Amino acid sequence: MSLKGAPHSSSSSWDLKTSILLVFFLSSSSPCFSWSLPPSIVNSTEQHRHHTFISDFRVLTRRILSECPDPNPFLQINVTPDSNLADEENVTVTVSGVFVPQKDDWVAMISPVKNSNDVSRCPANELLYAETGDLSKLPLLCHYPVKAQYMSNDPDYINCTKKECKKYKHGKCVKSTCSGSLRFHVINIRTDIEFVFFAGGFETPCVLTRSNPLNFANPNQPLYGHLSSIDSTGTSMRLTWVSGDKAPQQVQHGDGKTQISQVTTFSQDDMKSRSAVPSPAKDFGWHDPGFIHSAVMTGLRPSSTFSYRYGSDSVGWSDQFQFKTPPAGGSDELNFLVYGDMGKAPLDASVEHYIQPGSLAVIGALTDEVNSGKFDSIFHIGDLSYSTGCLVEWDFFLQLISPIASQVSYMTAVGNHERDYPDSGSVYITTDSGGECGVPYETYFPMPTQAKDKPWYSIEQASVHFTIISTEHDWSENSEQYEWMRNDMASIDRSKTPWLIFMGHRPMYTSTDGIFSVDKKFVEAVEPLLLENKVDLSLFGHVHNYERSCAIYDGKCKAMPTTDENGGATYDNSNYSAPVQAVIGMAGFTLDNFTNDGNSWSLRRISKFGYVRGHATREEISFEFVNAATMEVEDRFRILKKQSAEYVDVSQIMTGFRGIAADEVERDRATDRSEL
Repeated sequence: MSLKGAPHSSSSSWDLKTSILLVFFLSSSSPCFSWSLPPSIVNSTEQHRHHTFISDFRVLTRRILSECPDPNPFLQINVTPDSNLADEENVTVTVSGVFVPQKDDWVAMISPVKNSNDVSRCPANELLYAETGDLSKLPLLCHYPVKAQYMSNDPDYINCTKKECKKYKHGKCVKSTCSGSLRFHVINIRTDIEFVFFAGGFETPCVLTRSNPLNFANPNQPLYGHLSSIDSTGTSMRLTWVSGDKAPQQVQHGDGKTQISQVTTFSQDDMKSRSAVPSPAKDFGWHDPGFIHSAVMTGLRPSSTFSYRYGSDSVGWSDQFQFKTPPAGGSDELNFLVYGDMGKAPLDASVEHYIQPGSLAVIGALTDEVNSGKFDSIFHIGDLSYSTGCLVEWDFFLQLISPIASQVSYMTAVGNHERDYPDSGSVYITTDSGGECGVPYETYFPMPTQAKDKPWYSIEQASVHFTIISTEHDWSENSEQYEWMRNDMASIDRSKTPWLIFMGHRPMYTSTDGIFSVDKKFVEAVEPLLLENKVDLSLFGHVHNYERSCAIYDGKCKAMPTTDENGGATYDNSNYSAPVQAVIGMAGFTLDNFTNDGNSWSLRRISKFGYVRGHATREEISFEFVNAATMEVEDRFRILKKQSAEYVDVSQIMTGFRGIAADEVERDRATDRSEL
């Protein structure tokens, strides 16, 4: 049985777990710090599917930094600007006074800088090295390299185009130095940062010089506000944001309404793994998350637009934003966007932890979609930031999605890279969350769930009931989540919300080979519930491509769609047979190729970055896969269903009543006129 498919066993001995983990680490490791698109990643997905690719940059984080034996008195590193950084800014780092530029000279951005020379707290634990992909027997590096660039990114540096004479003799220059500059994109992560110039490459680094600490102008600034629904009424909306200040703040919205925020945070000790294996999240990947504020805006109207800002007079206010409430459950029309496995990528030439190369193109296309005003909500079904124990990456992800998540409800499902870790209560005993164990995820993205660490919920928008589960928590028959799934789907009023969409992270079907792609036990336990409750469509991520099936159950097609002249597919669910299944994990992570051509149930396969548009009315629900690079629709399908005669829209009744009343009034007026 594959490790990915192996549920945890509380009776397993620690030695057995250790042995399994070591085997797993040798083949595919969990975080920290991945190289940005080297040839090995560009040309192959096999080495890193669903995991962190092992790279030289990741090895850096396990080494004590020593000073290079360099007597160069001219060496300098300067940063512009050098203080009071904006919340988002490009800084220029210039290294000068270099005698002989080397191709393995590089610069890292490090945070925090306090006690950055102290390595006494770094555990010399071989399992921790193994977990992060470093098998060398060296202590961890306590520095936190958020991002890094080789100086060779500036050709002027290697070619020594910019020479400066440092010593003259008899009127001639006898000692000159070289310089070069790099651009770094920085965002407000609340702590000071510094830039360090290294020799020796990523594998054998030593410090040549470092900049003075750089501070942000307002480390308490309220930032990265994102919205989520708390129920199916469309009359309230939760706003969550981050600040360096723990005092309650406000969200001001509409016509002078104000809500006070609830404030929370998390610490290294909150990461819930009981494993004897230390985790990145508790050690070298830790970064202070600041304080997470959350407030619920109430008294809203469904399908309406409101303005808001958040913050306080003492720490400052955000910009003014506008947001749209989703339609209430039971109303007619819904437009939404859905995808999985996005992550983030740098907005400069840096190497940083766990880069998802398609994320920037996808977020750019999604921003255009949301700015059009046509969409009511977004669903992101697992693998959000890929922080995986390197917690500053959550800030970069939140900053990335701000243009869309600040405008419409951003609903999420938990994935393996948010939750899984040995002895943490996850179904799978992999280290995919880097020790986060779902704590940052649930803090940053509070969903309308049953309770803490029970990240399953349902919500209705217009004519659609969304059942959203956790594939990372126990889903076996008679488990708490299983009973919730069964009861939730059985209790739906299909005359009110005729469409049922089932969402989770790990798929039930895929044509991408690999022992980590599908857990047969999950399929055996949960798929019968989908058929029993007449689920119309199941959407999953985890595998990084797009694939659409027939109406499928137990691996067999129960019904096939018709196809029009443009390739669009139509499924008729008036005589229900089975759910349609789709994998939509193509929003950022390096794409997976399709390796199995023999599945008759697989009707459309696309290995391109993109997302899915959804549109629902009472009679039809339609979907389009959009290529993020071109904005072209590369697959479209729809599901039809005859409207139940038992249900008549209340708005239609009222419209009818108003029409009848108007006719009667007009007849009375006509009678009065004739009598005159």
